Amino acid sequence: MEDTPVYYAKGDSPEMMQAFENARKTFKYFWRELSWEARRIIPGLDLACVKVAFMQQFPEEKEPTIEHMWINDVYFDGDNISGTLVNDPDTLTNVQNGDAVTVPLAQISDWLFASGGKTYGGFTIHQMRSGMSPEERAEHDDAWGLEFGDYDKIEVVRDQYTRPENLEEHPMSINMGESFVKFLQEYPQEMTNADEQGYTLLHREAIAGNKTSVALLLQQGADTSRKTSSGKTALDFAQQLEWEHVAALLKAGA
Repeated sequence: MEDTPVYYAKGDSPEMMQAFENARKTFKYFWRELSWEARRIIPGLDLACVKVAFMQQFPEEKEPTIEHMWINDVYFDGDNISGTLVNDPDTLTNVQNGDAVTVPLAQISDWLFASGGKTYGGFTIHQMRSGMSPEERAEHDDAWGLEFGDYDKIEVVRDQYTRPENLEEHPMSINMGESFVKFLQEYPQEMTNADEQGYTLLHREAIAGNKTSVALLLQQGADTSRKTSSGKTALDFAQQLEWEHVAALLKAGA
């Protein structure tokens, strides 16, 4: 992923480019939350979307035109992000609202999820809010119908400042540990099954950074050497996404 170009539009300020970078570095927390949202019987998220830099080179222009637009129905395979475009482009003609798109992680410029009206992420949104007056911020937030909070204190996980341990481990990963063991014991084939791209349950839990789930899979005998069709092990994904606590477990279990 390091060789994938990062897209910036002409006129992007240094502050906005830093917001893009912060979003890319923390995207793993967005995906971890979505991995647990998929298992909830009662949905816990109001929305979850990712902003992507789309590019098109027009013959009359020296530089490519870039537009940042939102996608939803997000899926992440550890390398690429897929979803459905939910904006109408202003200028681009190579994509349109409703298109299914797949882009590398380096091409995203923001992410946002909300629960109970409170937002997490939204780095570019907060950068824009930082230049507003208090009255303008209030109008902006009312238009979204969401609680964005302080623009200089962006949270990426729930209760980040009161329970900083949530950065390392999602509470559901811990709380669901006992039932996860029962599931693996009742359906041991789930540890060896792989999808069409070769992803096993261990791959998916490593990508999501679920430390307890990975530890329990290893205790139950999950094979750390299994590779996807692109040749990656669960450890490869944990390392490239910088889930250091998960990578340490996988190294020890290899």
